[in-house]
Amino acid sequence: MKELILNADDFGMTRGVNEGIIRAHRDGILTSATLMANGLAYHDAIERVKTVPKLGVGCHLVLIGGKAVAPLKQVRSLADANGNLPESLPAFVVRLSAGLIRSRAIEQEFRAQIEKIRSSGIAVTHLDTHKHTHAHPKVMEALGRVARELGITRIRKPMESLRDSWDSTRAARGEGSAHTAELVAAAAARAVTPWFKATSRKYGLRSPDHFLGLAMTGSLGPAPLRRMIDTLPDGSTEIMLHPAVCDEDLAQSGSRLQMQRELELQALLDPGVKSALAERGVRLITYAELN
Repeated sequence: MKELILNADDFGMTRGVNEGIIRAHRDGILTSATLMANGLAYHDAIERVKTVPKLGVGCHLVLIGGKAVAPLKQVRSLADANGNLPESLPAFVVRLSAGLIRSRAIEQEFRAQIEKIRSSGIAVTHLDTHKHTHAHPKVMEALGRVARELGITRIRKPMESLRDSWDSTRAARGEGSAHTAELVAAAAARAVTPWFKATSRKYGLRSPDHFLGLAMTGSLGPAPLRRMIDTLPDGSTEIMLHPAVCDEDLAQSGSRLQMQRELELQALLDPGVKSALAERGVRLITYAELN
């Protein structure tokens, strides 16, 4: 059996992102989304999600960009004096690796974000992280401790097999889009797979068998998404996407994904992509249905 979770990251980032995610679920094939507790459009997302009860909603844990959710006194090694989180992944990793960010602060921030979402009436289906920071051992340990404490048992495994990464970008490379940075990121994440699996077992965390979308971030138009579905392996798979309707807030957010998000929205709404699911006998699920 082939089971597929189609998850949209960045729910709550802007109203346009929220609109794209709701549309991709209501009128398309999106099954899941992960919500940013510190997103500028968080409250808009909470209101919109009430209209789509079948959408699985997890927590997109944020350690990079925006304001901390936890009280500043609890996260002083993580956030600056104004409560701002590190502005980039390199800045975060350098400080973390140098021992300047305490694991306790990461735990406090994760706990605050999850509890904020739960307090809004959301039954959190799973956890993932903005920029895949939980691929870092120190972050994963902190996440594991908080997940166990709060009774959350499902988590994204952000490791895409190198063969899948290469195959998924083959056609795009032939069209002149190299996706070099994404392939490098996929390879880097893959390198910690054994450790990630061991930590997941330690904390009783479960993930889909396969993960796709990292190497094609921002490029999953209708044709690439259909190719992914046509070649899905047996078992459970998560495909990561970033659908949105581009708006002014997104343009000012600093996100490198802009019109690419509309391309991925088109893919999730495409009738041909939906037909491929039926043709291949793929069952759509959320993380709540993951065995």
